[in-house]
Amino acid sequence: MCYHTKQTKKATEVQKRFNASIENIELFHPTSHFNAFDFPKMPIICNDEPELIKHWNWGLIPAWSEDDDIKKFTLNARIESIHDKKSFKDYTSQRCLIIANGFYEWKWHDTKGKNKEKFEIGVGKDELFAFAGLFSEWQSPVDGSSLSTFTMLTTEANELMSDIHNIKKRMPIILKPEDEHLFLEGKDLEYFSFPNYDIDLVAESQESQLRLF
Repeated sequence: MCYHTKQTKKATEVQKRFNASIENIELFHPTSHFNAFDFPKMPIICNDEPELIKHWNWGLIPAWSEDDDIKKFTLNARIESIHDKKSFKDYTSQRCLIIANGFYEWKWHDTKGKNKEKFEIGVGKDELFAFAGLFSEWQSPVDGSSLSTFTMLTTEANELMSDIHNIKKRMPIILKPEDEHLFLEGKDLEYFSFPNYDIDLVAESQESQLRLF
């Protein structure tokens, strides 16, 4: 799974890379560690307005939900079961790019996770990339307040990520730059699942600075 990311690039770099404008620059804050369990506002691009970079909360809240408690269970969405899960099946056409230039995973060196090694993973050279995501807009039935939220799609781990995420063997779906528009425009989700779809990643241990390819 994926619950820890970073986006440390300047606004001008992000806008240039994704050919889009930041909707509210006051919400843009380069951050070295987004923790999903804080349900942070993160930069995303939705397929209904691909020219805008918005800041929405991590943790998808379906429109039918009575409250926002469900968000802690919807940070990630398994692509293999996406069409069967009540929380996600109505949102498969509501696609978004989640902007980042790295994410973090911990490799377990024992069966209980007491000895773990932190890795930073990306596409190399600290370059920007996009995770695949789905989005929802929710209105509270109690007070009428609204929240714009998203989830991150995950798939079976490739060889590199199987070695790092060596217990659950999952990884987020990272899109190749040339495929970002295909994802937003509605290409079958199954197309982006491993082993059908893969991308070269670079991982660096934060303890030893050992680089893995």
